[in-house]
Formats: sequence, structure tokens, C-alpha cells
Amino acid sequence: MEIKSVVTALAALAQNSRLAVFRLLVQTGPGGLSAGSISEALGIAPSSLSFHLKELAHAGLIRSRQESRYVIYSANFQAMNELIGFLTENCCSGAPCTTSTPIQCASDQETRE
Repeated sequence: MEIKSVVTALAALAQNSRLAVFRLLVQTGPGGLSAGSISEALGIAPSSLSFHLKELAHAGLIRSRQESRYVIYSANFQAMNELIGFLTENCCSGAPCTTSTPIQCASDQETRE
């Protein structure tokens, strides 16, 4: 993933409403939600929501598709995984990381025990 794309994606997520929308769409899964359902679930006014959806789409973090008269939005899981991969690519100086939260390097954990 290119630095410019990473910065654009992180900038899109660096806002409360957009982060909430993205998290909701990740939780919903590939089926996605209509703008109306997103608006209802998060209490975001439709006019404000369309701006946030545009920003997330511009960053490549969400996708939209037409289903009958509705536009359905869903998380772009490939872009999300690429972003996470970029951020953790050189994690722990190449040592395997544990899956606990927050991410801890295996070597750090062994040192603590």
C-alpha cells in the first residue's frame, strides 16, 4: 500500500462520525447497509452522512452498490486488511506478535514472564 493511500485512509478515519460509520459497516459484514439504516443506527443526519460516506469512499474504505432503489454501503475489507498490514508490517522487528490487545511482541512477552 502506498503512503499516500495510507494517509488518506487514516485521515478519513480520524473523525468521530466516519469512524463510527466504518466500524458499523465492518460489524455488519459484506451485506452492508443502506444510508437510511446507517443514519438511523448512528443518529447522523442524512445530509451529514452523505458527506462522511463520500469521504470514506474517496479513501477506498467503503464501497457502494445499487440494489433496486437503495444504495448499499459496505466496508472494503481488502483495503482495511491492506491498511492493517501496512501498519503492522514490521511489527516487533520481525518477531511474531501475539493476538492479544494491545499487540505485544512475543519477545516482549517472554521478557515479562
